[in-house]
Amino acid sequence: MRRHLIELILFSTYAELRAETARNYLGLIWWILEPAMMMGAFWLVFDVILKSGGPDYIPFLLIGLSVWQWMKSCMTHGGYAIWSNLPMVRQVPLPPLVFPLIAMLSDTVKFAFIFALLVLLLWALGYPPNGSYWALPILFGAVFLAAAGVGFLISALVPLVPDLRFVIEQVLTVVMFLSGVVFPLSQVPPNLQWLMALNPVAVVMDDARLILMHNQLPNWVGLSKVYLISIVLCTVGVLAVRKLAPRFPKLAG
Repeated sequence: MRRHLIELILFSTYAELRAETARNYLGLIWWILEPAMMMGAFWLVFDVILKSGGPDYIPFLLIGLSVWQWMKSCMTHGGYAIWSNLPMVRQVPLPPLVFPLIAMLSDTVKFAFIFALLVLLLWALGYPPNGSYWALPILFGAVFLAAAGVGFLISALVPLVPDLRFVIEQVLTVVMFLSGVVFPLSQVPPNLQWLMALNPVAVVMDDARLILMHNQLPNWVGLSKVYLISIVLCTVGVLAVRKLAPRFPKLAG
């Protein structure tokens, strides 16, 4: 049974990606255009208008927005997956966790394409692949677990209270600006930097830039804490979905 579920998740992920490219005229190009437009807007505001970017701001921003877009997509698309598939939840006897996993894996495949392009852009900007790249899978594992944990929690709650979607979007926007995605944490007042360091998203952003821009290994202590928090989030999220699973079919009618 478990093997069949894994095969179903993988095939459904492939089918979802094919369907998405078919629905959009731009297809695969849109996966790249969306984060590129965001990067252009933040570059214009922080670097051109406010003059606060610095000489390495473009690669700094490229890395931050690429990783954040992946995290946000997994949290939101995975978080809304059960709610958007409630009719199927009612008709097909599948574990509800299947739907968030399909959405998160689809976004991870998209990120793989974007990351390949990111590496090429960084190379062109003077940051070629380096010997610290071997730590990237470990870092990305922490990123995926953290996003999945939050996504599972959201997916358990949104079917019960759909209006939470609007709150979640606003909260994630605030998190982005408090996590050093579009500005360096060194610009934060010293008396607040310790608070920013407690943010798991800020930790993985710094680690990604250490590897990709500075050929340095991540902060293993900080990354270990992110893994611990992510495992706890995933456990709580999975338990919440399983606990509320009997109520989901009743919401579809």
